[in-house]
Amino acid sequence: MAPHPVVQAIVDFTAGAAGGTACVLSGQPFDTVKVKMQTFPNMYRGFIHCFISTFKQVGLGGLYKGATPALIANITENAVLFLSYGFCQDAVRFLARLDKGAELSDLQKASAGSLASIFSATALCPTELVKCRLQAMHEMEESGKVARGQKSTVWSVVKTVLKTNGPLGFYQGLTSTIVREIPGYFCFFGAYELCRSTFAQHMGTDKDGIGILPLMFSGGFGGACLWLVVYPIDCVKSRIQVYSLAGRQEGFTKTFMHILRTEGFGALYSGLTPTMIRTFPANGALFLAYEFSRSFMMEKVGA
Repeated sequence: MAPHPVVQAIVDFTAGAAGGTACVLSGQPFDTVKVKMQTFPNMYRGFIHCFISTFKQVGLGGLYKGATPALIANITENAVLFLSYGFCQDAVRFLARLDKGAELSDLQKASAGSLASIFSATALCPTELVKCRLQAMHEMEESGKVARGQKSTVWSVVKTVLKTNGPLGFYQGLTSTIVREIPGYFCFFGAYELCRSTFAQHMGTDKDGIGILPLMFSGGFGGACLWLVVYPIDCVKSRIQVYSLAGRQEGFTKTFMHILRTEGFGALYSGLTPTMIRTFPANGALFLAYEFSRSFMMEKVGA
């Protein structure tokens, strides 16, 4: 028996939050290196150089810089994403004229995930802006874009944004976030479901019975497909959110064209290596936590 819609929403929201927490705890150092390489690609020779330099300059804590807003961002994003994902699956069923609760195809689930990402992007943008600024603060000071010796805490960044741009300042980079999320999460959910279906077919079971390792690999594969498709957009988003700390930053199109003209196409993929290394443990952990916590809660409510 299907649970009450409110109960279902709470289950999806909580499971999404659990997935977001697992994602951050397992992948934050790689995300920090990614943001540093995206915003200052000429400062580091590559992933290893950036990783070691950060560790030498600011210690292990530097690799977890921005972990608090990242945790808030991922919990918020994934809670809203998976809550919306449930509702968007119902919307897809309605548009496809399917019965309520009917199983969707992998393509239909990908479409529902893409639609749900619009809502999660709105929730994600403010906390991701704070996270990116904290992660790249050292490089902003070293490059002379901001004065040295500034306090680098979550609260100091929040106060700076409010003082200089007001509440709407937290939504710098929102356009590029939405542009990134819509195709990205189509690939994310589509690849995840397709991979699970493939494992289930070869193992002679259903998707829920494929086991932990295939489940985590499916999550990692979904994350890899997402980043390969949207990475240049994410690079532009990071530039806008970090560079706006030093003053008014151009919008998505002008920032994109400026990078192409001055640094070349390769700069848009700076930091891809740590992202791809991160995606399997982080997204594997995300879906493992989501699927298991959701199954546990659904069992408890008798669904």
